[in-house]
Amino acid sequence: MHVGEKTAAAAPPEGHELSATGVTVAYEGVDVVHDASMTLRPGEVTVLVGPNGSGKSTLLRTLARLQRPRTATLLIDGDTDGLALSPREFSRRVALLTQGRPTPSGLTVRDVVEFGRYPHRGRWGKADPGGRTAVDRALAMTGVAELAERGAEHLSGGQLQRVWLAGCLAQETGVLLLDEPTTYLDLRYQVELLDLMRDLADDHGIAVGAVLHDLDQAAAIADRIFLLDAGRIVADGTPEHVLTPQRLTDTYGIRIEVETDPLTGLLRTRAVGRHHSRSERLSTTP
Repeated sequence: MHVGEKTAAAAPPEGHELSATGVTVAYEGVDVVHDASMTLRPGEVTVLVGPNGSGKSTLLRTLARLQRPRTATLLIDGDTDGLALSPREFSRRVALLTQGRPTPSGLTVRDVVEFGRYPHRGRWGKADPGGRTAVDRALAMTGVAELAERGAEHLSGGQLQRVWLAGCLAQETGVLLLDEPTTYLDLRYQVELLDLMRDLADDHGIAVGAVLHDLDQAAAIADRIFLLDAGRIVADGTPEHVLTPQRLTDTYGIRIEVETDPLTGLLRTRAVGRHHSRSERLSTTP
């Protein structure tokens, strides 16, 4: 089964709105995210883009409460203080797929995905009535159902990435945060994962937030894009509003051209290096 393929299992819960205002994060006394504010809305895909070191992952981890901010207000559905919830209560609402998770040893794929059910189990490992259905659905949605009984240590990087994503889906939250989720995936699974992100928003009302490096991928799936530079949000809005040639060129420090694909109607970007123009190469040839 392919990533995102529909299953007969019950649908995930309705989405939540997650909003953050005045987020400032410091490492060793130096601010690396400056007074950032953003809202992830149910049924929308929000993407953070920007150069390396711009604060994208730090901001996303702060939204997931894995990074302690110096200042921040975090609200769920406009009135629930996200910072005041217990870890278990927060994890029933928000899930995060982080970068660089370790390779599990001595566990099957199903075991790993079942870890995503921890917020729904009672104390002392009490029964989880919906757990089996949620895990089966997550395995199917990420295309790893056939690997369920395989040892996780024997998987490729791309397979393991999809297994960790399945664990997040099994968590059944209304907000899903993804930090560079296409890492290690080949082209097919990159496309299918992006489709799955849209399905979760469009079909289930999940609020999806992701960090992506590929600007074309961001343009293809995002309802809203936040562009970060040096820890500050320098632009936010629709892809057409944010991904302009001048703004991207200024932010990334390299000439970036933007055009609309005549077949798809989507934006396409191209970073132009010193050797990327045939005419320029010919003009410098002796």
